Amino acid sequence: MYKIEVALIYLLCIIVPRCALSQVMPKDGSKLNYRIIGFSFPAIGNVSNYKIEIAAGNYNSRDSFNDKIIVVLYSNTNRVIGEVPSFGSHYTWRVVYTDKSKRIKNSVLFHFSTQMNPRVDTSKLRLKVLHPAEQHKDDYVSVDAGGVLYDMSGRPVWYIPDTNISGYVADMQITPWGTITFIYKDAYEINYNGAILWKAPNNGLISGDTVRKEMYHHELTRLSNGHYMVLGMQVVMCKLVSSKDTTYLVLSDNKNELPESGYNTGRFGTIIEYDEKGNVVWSWKSSKYLLGTDFDYYESRVDSNKRFDPHDNAFFFDEKNKIIYLGFRNLNRIMKIAYPGGNVLNIYGEIFKPGVRGIGKGLFCNQHNIGRTRDGYLYYFNNNSCQFTDSMPAVVMLQEPVSPNDTFKKVWEYTCTVEEGYPKKFGNGGNVTELPDRSLFVNMGSEYSKLFIVNRNKKVLWSALPERFIETEERWTPIKEYRANIFSRKDFEQLIWNAEKSATSR
Repeated sequence: MYKIEVALIYLLCIIVPRCALSQVMPKDGSKLNYRIIGFSFPAIGNVSNYKIEIAAGNYNSRDSFNDKIIVVLYSNTNRVIGEVPSFGSHYTWRVVYTDKSKRIKNSVLFHFSTQMNPRVDTSKLRLKVLHPAEQHKDDYVSVDAGGVLYDMSGRPVWYIPDTNISGYVADMQITPWGTITFIYKDAYEINYNGAILWKAPNNGLISGDTVRKEMYHHELTRLSNGHYMVLGMQVVMCKLVSSKDTTYLVLSDNKNELPESGYNTGRFGTIIEYDEKGNVVWSWKSSKYLLGTDFDYYESRVDSNKRFDPHDNAFFFDEKNKIIYLGFRNLNRIMKIAYPGGNVLNIYGEIFKPGVRGIGKGLFCNQHNIGRTRDGYLYYFNNNSCQFTDSMPAVVMLQEPVSPNDTFKKVWEYTCTVEEGYPKKFGNGGNVTELPDRSLFVNMGSEYSKLFIVNRNKKVLWSALPERFIETEERWTPIKEYRANIFSRKDFEQLIWNAEKSATSR
C-alpha cells in the first residue's frame, strides 16, 4: 500500500505537476525584478534530497535543457535560494528528487525571466568597489538613486519594478516584516516582487494643504508596533517684522498672502505616525515649537530665504525611552522631543540671538541623519559645510548631557576621505548606520557619495562609489546620492520568503 501511495504522489506532483503549481515559486512564466530567487516546490515525504537545476534560456526539450545547465543547487528541504547571473535573460529550471532508495525523478520544466531596466544596466550605472569586503561580504546595500539593491561586490541584485519611478527614491529600507519601505512622492511599503502593500494617505490632514498635501520627505520608518512614522512638510506664510535693532518672524493665517505684502513661504516640518490602515495616530509640527522662539532671529549666511526653511531632514525614534531626536540642517541643531507629549526636552546646537547672524557654531554643521548606538551614544553624519571651509565631512558620536549643568562630550569622530581626482563638494545628504559588530556603515552623500564601512578603530572594512556613465564624454562620474542603507543576508532572505505571503495576506 505504501509503495502505491508513493507512486501516486510522484504521478500527481512530478509527471503531472499542475495540481501543485501553487506550491511552485517562481511561478511558471514569471517576470522578475531580481536575480536572487527563492525556489520552492512540493515536498515529498520519502525524498531525502532535492536538486535544482537552472539552464540559461527558454527550453521545453529536456535534451536542450540538459546542455545549458549553469546553476545547480542542493537542499534537504523543499525550498532554496539561488542566484542567476544576469538581468534581461530567460531561464528554465527543474527539480530533481532523490528518495531514500536513491531513485531519481525529474519534475517538468519551469520558466522565468529576469527583466532589464536602465537602473540595473551596468554599462550605464554601477557601484564601483574601491575596497573589497571581508567581514561584511554577505551583506547588501541600497542605493536611492534609482531604487536598487547591490551585493558587496557591486552587482545589482534587485530593483523597484515600477516603471513610473524615474528619479531618486528616498530612504529605501528592508523592514523587520520582510518588506521594503521608501519615499517617492508618496510613502510606500512593497514586497520583494514590487507589489504595493501599504501607501500613506497623503491627504493633507496634518499639513492643512489639500493641493501639495503632506509632502513626504527624507525619512520613513516602520515602528515595532507596525505603525509607520514619516517626515512631512507644512507650508506657511511668514513675514519679517522689524523691532528696534533686529527682525523676527510672524506667521500669517492667510495661506494666500502675496510676496508684495512682505510675506514669504515658510517650509516647516511635520512628523506623522500612521497605523496599518492609514489613520493618523500621532503628529508633531515644528512650526509650533520654532515660531516665537530664537528661530525668529535666525538668518542664513547662504540665502536670506533659508531663514524661512529650518529644513528638518532626519529623525530617530528611541521607542524604549519614548524620545524622538529631530535634526534640522539649516539650523545646525537637533531637538529632543518627548513622545507622545510632543514637548521639546532639549535643544542641541546654536541658540540664535537678536542682531547676530547664525553661522553654525559648535558640533553640528549641515548635519544629516541621527541615531543612537547600542552603548548609548548619539551619532550623525556631519557635512561640515556650513562655514564655507575646506573641512571634510565626519561621522561623530556624542555623549548626551546627563544633568542640566552638563554639556555634550564628543567621544568618537571619523573624518571622511575622498579618492584623488574626485570632487570635494558636500552639504546635501549623507547618513550613518551602526552595524551589529559596532562598526558603522556610512554614505557620504552629495556629489561624491562614497559608501563605506569603518570600525571603531577607524579601519575601513569596505568602500564603494555609485557612478554613472556619461556617453558624450565617455567617462564615469559619481552619482549624487542622498541616502543608502545596509542589510544582512538574514534580512534579505526574510524579504525573499515573505514576498508571496505578504502579497496575499493583505
